[in-house]
Amino acid sequence: MDREKRPGSIARFLKDLGGNLPLLLLTLPMAAYVFIFNYLPMGGIIIAFKNYRYDEGILGSKWIGLENFKFFFTSPDMWRITRNTLGYNALFIVLGLVIPVAFALLFFGIRSKTALKIHQTTMFFPHFLSWVVVAYMAYSFLNPQSGLLNVMLEKLGLVPVDWYIKAAPWAAIIPIAYVWKTVGMSTLMYYAALMGVDHEYFEAASLEGANKWQMTTKITLPFLYPLMIILTVLAIGHIFYADFGLFYQLPMNSSMLYATTDVIDTYVIRALRENGNIAMASAADFYKGIVGFALVLLTNAIVRKRSAENALF
Repeated sequence: MDREKRPGSIARFLKDLGGNLPLLLLTLPMAAYVFIFNYLPMGGIIIAFKNYRYDEGILGSKWIGLENFKFFFTSPDMWRITRNTLGYNALFIVLGLVIPVAFALLFFGIRSKTALKIHQTTMFFPHFLSWVVVAYMAYSFLNPQSGLLNVMLEKLGLVPVDWYIKAAPWAAIIPIAYVWKTVGMSTLMYYAALMGVDHEYFEAASLEGANKWQMTTKITLPFLYPLMIILTVLAIGHIFYADFGLFYQLPMNSSMLYATTDVIDTYVIRALRENGNIAMASAADFYKGIVGFALVLLTNAIVRKRSAENALF
């Protein structure tokens, strides 16, 4: 019976393949990009378990097991960089969910297309700026001598602050900069999802006497739940990954600010530049990948248990 069905199954598969060939060809460049830059380099994971030497190469270097992982776990700075990495990313997950959804809901209520385009362009523009540019923009505000913020403090009769030697304020500066630069892209994704909502739902709710708040909580937000869950699960999977430009460029790599700006990525880069230990850096990155993978599986399992249709897999 299976042998009789197999030719039909193959023919159906080839028919579906031919019908979807244009769409498959559109995905080919991105699939090739992901394969070349994400999957092929995974062979280099073996470096994390070796005493890598340039003259001996990857395969010829001596196998030392988990010795490279001791660099991170026995480091005296482990608690600080782990706390900063997890703390900031947890905050970014919350801010990256609440603020873009709120802005998307506000944009969804704007009826003027001109006003909508102006607001969207204003918020979306920072996404295209590199962190190097953002760092110098921030420096024009925070410059100890002539920064705009210190000039304003002087005019108010307050004492100017040398922002690049005081670590505490950066616990607020970094999240503000992150939200300013990234909120536009996230808002656009949520707003695009809202554009697919059928307006007949709102018309029916209006006839039933529902107010704006009830429409938002009972109609608009439920349509966003799947996208919110997917983006949150993916963000949790990257909770051990820090935006290098944000934590390295924005504070100008000032050693006085490490208490609140130093994360795993910046710590490893400095250690790599000072010691040239590629194996150690590979071990740290491998550790982050394993933790992120485990967190994605755990988060997806929780989502699937509560709402199977919204789970990633």
